[in-house]
Amino acid sequence: MERFPSAAALIAHHKPDRPVLAARPHAAGRAARWFLERFPGEVAYAYKANSSVFLLGALFGAGIRQFDVASLPELEDAATIPGVELHFMHPVKSRTAIRRAYHEFGVKCFALDTEDELAKIVEETGGARDLQLFVRVAVPAKNSRIPLERKFGISGQKAARLLVATRQVADELGITFHVGSQTTTPDAFVMALEEVHKLIVKAGVVVDAIDIGGGFPSRYTDSEPAPLISFIEAVRAGFDRLPVSEACRLVCEPGRALVAEAESLIVRVDARRGDELYINDGGYGALFDSAHLGFVFPVRLVGREPDAGERMAPFAMWGPTCDSIDYMKGPFLLPASVREGDYIEIGNIGAYGRALAGHFNGYGRYDEVILLDEPMYTMYGDARERVAQNA
Repeated sequence: MERFPSAAALIAHHKPDRPVLAARPHAAGRAARWFLERFPGEVAYAYKANSSVFLLGALFGAGIRQFDVASLPELEDAATIPGVELHFMHPVKSRTAIRRAYHEFGVKCFALDTEDELAKIVEETGGARDLQLFVRVAVPAKNSRIPLERKFGISGQKAARLLVATRQVADELGITFHVGSQTTTPDAFVMALEEVHKLIVKAGVVVDAIDIGGGFPSRYTDSEPAPLISFIEAVRAGFDRLPVSEACRLVCEPGRALVAEAESLIVRVDARRGDELYINDGGYGALFDSAHLGFVFPVRLVGREPDAGERMAPFAMWGPTCDSIDYMKGPFLLPASVREGDYIEIGNIGAYGRALAGHFNGYGRYDEVILLDEPMYTMYGDARERVAQNA
């Protein structure tokens, strides 16, 4: 894998015909160390966010030893990493996936949100008595970019009954939830933990673990979240108020927060039409979130210097496929002179960019490099922590 000090250095050395996925493993390692040092519990990486071997290696090197997987293929892939503990946290799993996870890969940790799923887990593990079972509960989605409570999660009296039923067969009973992806304020976790408090009281069961899922944010051009330390403080305070024993474990499963900064996409401008740029990757590739969810990623011109004093102008972008939904509205601020043949670095696409890229129209193939410079935006650093501490 070639290494370059920056995207500009890459373009000076190559003029790539394909889009380039540019990893910054040091950024992933820094994010992992930040969570491991500050989160008051265990940290498991949400594998679905990015499975680049370079970023996984950085996370592992920083000390991440637990992984949240959501499918059998993810499980098979993650199981090749030595000495890791895998959590199968998708609330709906096939019988084959449950059976292989437990008997072949030694997975004991499963999530569920119905009595049918509980019965399935018990049957396919042969009535195992060493299961760590987490009941997925529904919580309000507050200030999250992608709410997740509609598809999974149980609440109210049904949740209380499921907790009682799960307690009867689980060696370790847990509660898990997800406040939604790219949650920009810590009050989402405050509200969620308040709901968990009420549910534990209602069910009257002993709970051994609380898994708060992911949802921790990253920075984008159109999103400036609260400092991460404020999320940690809110979680710590909410967990301390729960009616659980001192031995109760606290777990988080960040994905976006660990890898968003750790990868950029470098694209070429193949045409310009007014304030619209036609580039060689798009919504069917690593820019899915921009095309379909409206994310505005940071951008910069690389490979040539704009004219002195040149103004910045807003642009929209079209991807390379023949489909008219392959469109990124932006606005993306670039030098007004941007033209065909120029290269653009699109930053902070490490969360889900690579994972969602497909091969429609024959696109979706990338060159790959490692960059040694800093991400375009970061959630980590002394300045951002000082802001939180002085708030």
